Amino acid sequence: MDRNPSPPCSDAEEEEGDAVGNTVYSKHWLFSVLTRLIEVIAPAEPEPAASPEGARTELDEEMENDICKVWDMSMDEDVALFLQEFNAPDIFMGVFAKSKCPRLTEICVGILGNMACFQDICMSISKDENLGQVLLQRLCDSDSPTLLETSRLLLTCLSQPEVANVWVERIRENPSVYDCVCFIMSSSTNVDLLVKVGEVVDKLFDLDEELMLNWIKNGTCHSVGPSVDDSPEELPDFKIVPCILEAAKQVRSDNPEGLDVYMHILQLLTTVDEGIQAIVQAPDGGKETWSLLYDLVCQELCQPDDPPIIVQEQKTVLASILSVLSAMFASQTEHEYTRMRKNMPLIGSLIRILQYMEGCGKRAVENSKESEQEETERTDVNEEDFHLKILKDICCELLSNMLQELTKENTLEGLHQGHLNEQTCSCAFQNLLPLYFASVESFLEVLREADQTLADNLEKRFPSLKVHT
Repeated sequence: MDRNPSPPCSDAEEEEGDAVGNTVYSKHWLFSVLTRLIEVIAPAEPEPAASPEGARTELDEEMENDICKVWDMSMDEDVALFLQEFNAPDIFMGVFAKSKCPRLTEICVGILGNMACFQDICMSISKDENLGQVLLQRLCDSDSPTLLETSRLLLTCLSQPEVANVWVERIRENPSVYDCVCFIMSSSTNVDLLVKVGEVVDKLFDLDEELMLNWIKNGTCHSVGPSVDDSPEELPDFKIVPCILEAAKQVRSDNPEGLDVYMHILQLLTTVDEGIQAIVQAPDGGKETWSLLYDLVCQELCQPDDPPIIVQEQKTVLASILSVLSAMFASQTEHEYTRMRKNMPLIGSLIRILQYMEGCGKRAVENSKESEQEETERTDVNEEDFHLKILKDICCELLSNMLQELTKENTLEGLHQGHLNEQTCSCAFQNLLPLYFASVESFLEVLREADQTLADNLEKRFPSLKVHT
């Protein structure tokens, strides 16, 4: 059976006015399905006491088929409005409270998620305090499909400016949301679910710094979390950074967009001192975070065998990763993992990123040659891509800091490994000067000890350096 079978149409023989809005869907049929749904959760006769307390039940095949049709139909605004008028959200509340069938819960949350795509309905759903609390409780569900639909619904609501603050406040006042989200990120292997939960966290942190700070400081008490039955289950003492890292490891190979999301969450953490401390004061001193990000830059993203245009595709995730590495390097220079003898490949990767951006920039300049008459009009259009500029700024800051830490031994090693040569050093100087003059000058002094000829050649290419030496 298809997950969402084709919705039924109003039969031509049905009485006039049976169609829902401007659709061909039947009001009568929708009424009948919702009525049967009410009967499912509130049967006329009590259930026989054959099944044990808390046991899951399966949904009748015909009922599942029909309610899936409603799920599909609810993407139409007329149908969504009709469902709202018929108090479908209240019916779904009953499902959440009484149903032992995960599939039915998933479908009902999914229908609400479709309905919430329409602004007026989203406002109605969001302002219903009881429904809001019940939906947040769904994050403690043990069923992955239900968690996925719940996360999709929350993201839809958080993306509506008119109601986003309602949900932020509601989540801030529900400590269990933190625990349930951390539980999902740290234990789930469902990539689709991890990506959607990551999008929810990313949106929350972007919307409200106070909530982000609360979650950074959280993890000091045990809370009730998901359980297969309805009995409470004590969760571990979650810390936000290890949970983010675990989720990032799960999605890195299968979902580039998901990796981008989790890297951006880490970057948001570094916008506050508490977030940087949460990263570098982990039990391992931040080594796991550094290792993951180092590996991504040096082994996976923007590699030597990639075409230079790859930097355009990977610019946002690279900017997030380098931003976190830069914050860590600046605050943790005494840690072993930041020692330059281990990080020459990272310097090589940073320079390669700058080389690729230079290639993209040259093409942009060639394409921007216009007559003087059109030059003013095209200034904004032909400016360097905003996100590429952000990436370049972050890349240069990290590179300048790392070059200042190089010793003669590090430099010799970099020359031997091929990370440093006249071409790469020229690219680095071209991008770092004049803003990071002190850093370049410091590196040139060390380079002169390691390779006098190369240092002399670079001085010839960049006369401003020779004047100051």
